[in-house]
Amino acid sequence: MSLPLVYVVDDEQPMRESLRFLLETVRLQVKTYESAPKFLSEFDPELNAVLVTDLRMPGMSGIELHEHLYRNGHRIPVIIITAHGDVPTVVRAMKQGACEFLEKPFNDQILIDAIQRLLEQDRERRIKAEANRQVAQKLRSLTPRELQVLELVVEGRINKQIASELGVGVKAIEAHRARIMDKMQAESVQELVRMMTLLRQSPEYANPLRPSY
Repeated sequence: MSLPLVYVVDDEQPMRESLRFLLETVRLQVKTYESAPKFLSEFDPELNAVLVTDLRMPGMSGIELHEHLYRNGHRIPVIIITAHGDVPTVVRAMKQGACEFLEKPFNDQILIDAIQRLLEQDRERRIKAEANRQVAQKLRSLTPRELQVLELVVEGRINKQIASELGVGVKAIEAHRARIMDKMQAESVQELVRMMTLLRQSPEYANPLRPSY
């Protein structure tokens, strides 16, 4: 995974330079932009990153930038900074998932702590997303019948109950379960249940047992 990155978007050059200097003193990688469009032209959603953006900028504001990212499925953590904060703006930002909202002048250490915390949260989110992607990929190798059996196994049914519900013999269910465990690379039923539970909790895979996988 690439080194974590802090994107800074602010139309005021002194603020951009000040934030770059501050963050580089704690060995953070920083890229600065004077406008939201310039940032979007280089934004890489695959990177472990945090966005620090001013609220009020010409053209696309910090709130509008965050909403644009959110609408397009990008969950990069966002810190919105402003000298003009007000309650309705804060509420709007928080509803869209903004992680922090800081008013100028802000305490440097508070900003640094927030960035480091959000970078770690983003890193953990990406690790879980990759694990879920791999599980979803394995699910695609299952047959429709194996998906049915898997769903019932995850629900806690024993072989005899599954056989009765699907109208097949217990030996057939045992064979299906063995193939499922092999394809899913699960060492135990408990591990299989854990994998599926984590996958179901992910918004990208709300219905992971549908045959489309």
